[in-house]
Amino acid sequence: MAVMESSTSVVLGGTRGGPSVTHLRKDRWWLQPVVTMSILTAFVIYSTWAAFQNRYYYVGAGVHRDLISPFYSPCIADDCVSGSKAGWHFSGWSLSPALLILIFPLGFRLTCYYYRRSYYRAFWWSPPACAVADAHGTYTGETRFPLIMQNVHRYFFYAGLVFNVLLTIDAVEAFREPGLGWGVSVGTIVLCVNAALLWLYSLSCHACRHLCGGHVKSFSQHKIRHRLWKLVTPLNAKHMNFAWASLFVVALTDVYVRLVASGALTDYKLF
Repeated sequence: MAVMESSTSVVLGGTRGGPSVTHLRKDRWWLQPVVTMSILTAFVIYSTWAAFQNRYYYVGAGVHRDLISPFYSPCIADDCVSGSKAGWHFSGWSLSPALLILIFPLGFRLTCYYYRRSYYRAFWWSPPACAVADAHGTYTGETRFPLIMQNVHRYFFYAGLVFNVLLTIDAVEAFREPGLGWGVSVGTIVLCVNAALLWLYSLSCHACRHLCGGHVKSFSQHKIRHRLWKLVTPLNAKHMNFAWASLFVVALTDVYVRLVASGALTDYKLF
């Protein structure tokens, strides 16, 4: 019996990316990068607007609460509203304190390995999806300005841990109800959930996993680091989930505090 033979020609090399390169995908491969671009753009627009508002970021003793927006904590400007000012501040800084603070958490997210993949695909289409051509004809990696700045991610990670501690303190202080004692309100829950998600996002970071177990030739000689590495490794598998959840919740936390501070909402006491 004759056997039918077939062959497929393979061409090596060629031009990287560009409109002349086609793909065979028939699904809506463009949907994910478009959604990602829309969400990240909305967050950048809102956080920029909120940072320049310089008001409605603290709910204080006037309504028996101690709630501060994560965008404005710690409040280290000269003109922080009564009750919100940190133990120290920048003398002469009269602009929004959020302009000093957001540099670090936004820098941490901007240089994050997961977010880099997301916005490289969504904004630069490099590449936009699997099996879809890169939109650029050349590739230089992260060796030139400004992308070479991605290498400072681990330092933003360290700074992020400091802010996580401060926001955790804010969450604990949210249980304090000046003039009433201690209790739990909706705002308390919101600040606690925000702090927890930010910790999960940080602890699931690749930089955290490397800090725990990197440059170790034998875990048997570093038992404590091995335990820490084993603890954060399962979290690392959920890094994408924590990245998005913490992004949504930190924005919603600012929205909630802003609405309560402006009088549009009441922070209801639960018990």
